[in-house]
Amino acid sequence: MNAPEQFWKHPLVETAGYFSVVVLFLIVAMGLFEIVTKYRNWEEIKNGNLAVALATGGKIFGVANIFRFSIQKHASLPAMLGWGAYGFTLLVFAYWLFEFLTPRFHVDEEIEKDNRAVGFISMVISIGLSYVIGASITN
Repeated sequence: MNAPEQFWKHPLVETAGYFSVVVLFLIVAMGLFEIVTKYRNWEEIKNGNLAVALATGGKIFGVANIFRFSIQKHASLPAMLGWGAYGFTLLVFAYWLFEFLTPRFHVDEEIEKDNRAVGFISMVISIGLSYVIGASITN
């Protein structure tokens, strides 16, 4: 292996690369969640809305956890990104499913009203499903 190949295969360089890619993806993911939800995540968090903070924190953890599984399994950056993006798509679908399966109230409206119970359940759904999604993408 020549020197440039050794450089790119060094664990410190690989870690920095994965970190950079996942942080960029998290920024994109949070932008997409900002579009998907009816409220302004960061404005609500700034105003002290704990329900939004819980739900958003669960989404961040969920996306990062899916990428953790993807990095562990897939050696190439394109494969890691592809599976991570697929897992993210499933997480967004799960959020819409949560909204659909609660016909007695609207999840987004309750979270916006700082209903911490709904924010907590949203967080747990994101975290829990990230483990299921992550485990399935490692096969």
